[in-house]
Amino acid sequence: MLCKLAWGNVRRAGCDYLVYLLTLTLGVTVFYAFNTISMQVDIAGIDEEGLAQVMGSMLGDLTYFLAGVMAFLMVYANNFIMKRRKKEFGLYQVLGMGRGRVATIMALETVIVSVVAFVAGIVLGVGLSQLITFFTASLFKTQIANFHFFFSVHAFNLTLACMLVMFVLTLLLNLRAVRRTKLIELMGAERRNESIKTRNPWIAIAIFAVGVVLVGVAYYRLLRDGFPLTATDSKLQEAMNQFGITTAMVTVGTFALFWGLSGMLIKLLQSLRSVYWRGLNMFTVRQLAAKVNTVCFSMGVIAMLLFLAITSVTCGMSIANVMNENLERYNPADMSQTYIYYTPDTLDFYKESFNPSEADRMVLADSTVDLYSAWHGDSWHGDRKGKSTDNNDETGKKVNIADVAGEHVQIDSYLSYPLGGSNPSVTPSEMCKTMGEKLPKAFGGSNADTMGLFVTPASQYNKLRQMMGEEPVHIGHDQYLLTCDMGGELVDLYTKYMAGGHALTLGGHTLKPATDKSDEDTAAIANSAMGSNPGTVVVADELLSQLNLQPYSSSLLVNYKQGMDTTEADESIKYTLLDNLLVDGKEPGSWGIFITRSEMYTQAAQMNGLISYLAIYIGFVLVVACAAILSIQQLSNVADGSRSYRVLAQIGCEDRQIRHSVMAQQAVFFLFPLAVGLAHSFVALKVIIELVSIFGNMSIGGTVGLTCAIFLAAYGGYFLVTYLMSTGMVQAAIATRYSE
Repeated sequence: MLCKLAWGNVRRAGCDYLVYLLTLTLGVTVFYAFNTISMQVDIAGIDEEGLAQVMGSMLGDLTYFLAGVMAFLMVYANNFIMKRRKKEFGLYQVLGMGRGRVATIMALETVIVSVVAFVAGIVLGVGLSQLITFFTASLFKTQIANFHFFFSVHAFNLTLACMLVMFVLTLLLNLRAVRRTKLIELMGAERRNESIKTRNPWIAIAIFAVGVVLVGVAYYRLLRDGFPLTATDSKLQEAMNQFGITTAMVTVGTFALFWGLSGMLIKLLQSLRSVYWRGLNMFTVRQLAAKVNTVCFSMGVIAMLLFLAITSVTCGMSIANVMNENLERYNPADMSQTYIYYTPDTLDFYKESFNPSEADRMVLADSTVDLYSAWHGDSWHGDRKGKSTDNNDETGKKVNIADVAGEHVQIDSYLSYPLGGSNPSVTPSEMCKTMGEKLPKAFGGSNADTMGLFVTPASQYNKLRQMMGEEPVHIGHDQYLLTCDMGGELVDLYTKYMAGGHALTLGGHTLKPATDKSDEDTAAIANSAMGSNPGTVVVADELLSQLNLQPYSSSLLVNYKQGMDTTEADESIKYTLLDNLLVDGKEPGSWGIFITRSEMYTQAAQMNGLISYLAIYIGFVLVVACAAILSIQQLSNVADGSRSYRVLAQIGCEDRQIRHSVMAQQAVFFLFPLAVGLAHSFVALKVIIELVSIFGNMSIGGTVGLTCAIFLAAYGGYFLVTYLMSTGMVQAAIATRYSE
């Protein structure tokens, strides 16, 4: 009997349960689909060891946090349902049903709705996970060779556990509400007078103006100062403090905007008399003013959450795309090995601050070494215990790079001051000063002026170009060429300097530009994730030999022999413990980073995939959370104002006018937080784009645009559902006979 009654209640009150059902279904769908990542990685043909486990673990841990957000939403939505049905539950008790049976009916209704949402969510999640597999393959640049339908028991169990926690929490709150609410409160819930609070409009306008000023100043400060990431070590704390002030200003300003919105709306529309007195606009404005007063805090929170969602998705995926698009330029060879030379600053650091005994075996480098000839060492496979982890070969075997090397080139980088010196001859600040330009923000926080630009010989640069299939560039004795592989602001600066015909002075020699454009396509001096050459001056070999400059680093770039399997070649040399290089018994430097192109591509794909998944996962749940909160608030407002709409109908207002009033009110509540969140995001993204421009031009399009469109569609979908449910509630209220 109780089950039949509960099922009938759910069917009859389906509109009341719609937002609850929609939100719970979306939560189940997203939780299941994103937690099948380990199976998606396998089907997509991504064979990187540990990748599926790492991504699965991170997304699983994130699911627990997002489940907490969804639990709050479920409780919030359930409160709306309870508010709508208080009179019904009171009537049950009047007819003689005990509170225990009422609680049982509520529990059964919650079970029915939760089961329907869970089943629908799992079905949609299974379908979505199949589609996401192709998205996963595209992120990791792989082809799906053997696609087949899959179902993840792990994702199912994890989603079920989260939903059970939400269900138990909702059920306990429902039972608590029935037990504590008095019968007279239940029966009189619909007759309770609507509480309308208004504020002094002039005070509200003043607060609104303060909010506008605070947000405007915060925007200016952020655009001027940027993020603390660009600050030098000595100014990092000060930059963090200033950034904290900016964040506090935009947060306080956002809440002030919404607090003063009601007074601003009244005064603005009252001044437009032809608009204010038209139709139901006066009623609409008064309703907005009253409701904004009660939800100003939640609207501020929603605006900030939308800002975080939009910024995290757009920024995260765009940065990942920038890194991915520039990989070919950043990794010109199959493998690279760097060697870093000791400079006077290095020796002073070891002697005074780090380890004086270490300095005894070091010597100031006065020339570069031939890394190809110096490549000597023993192979090992990570365990250092005498046996390979991959096979039974004894470690200690000498590695010969000639066995795998085909074309190779060494790029020597010198500092722009003579041996023993400390003042660089070529710095970005001096170049900007010559052109009358400001130093790009990309140099903020770097040691660009301390070290200056590097210097490299033209013969090595042209050999690198030849290895990459490009024609050599002629650089005369009195000429120079600026190269940089980081794109964006840096390449623009160097190109502008050369195109302007500006000279460089190096070791007393005045040089003029060899071309009118900086090279970035063949400028990489080592394999890397985000560029290895922030700025290099290429000069003639004869001139370089006369300058006696301080060596800084050497990079050996090697392409494997034609026809050689890349994986086998990588494995044969990647686990090499290189011998220390000695000059007269002392070390002129130390071995730096070894990286293969395939390894860098794999790492970039992993980072790209991880950032994209986290951004989409977090962003979608936050957008759904914001939309659901707004939806429930508006449905509650319509329920509270049902008597007002009934009165409007009785005095002769047309249904079309009433629906238009409902639409206008809900549009303000949905669009205003979105507008504020978008404004915050545009300013933040402008700064982020300037910051990322050091690595290349950041493009907000493609996958990012599609993802944001899906998010906005979900947000708009909630708005449409809210409007349709609201008009249904208004029509039901109008149809009810009015009595006091």
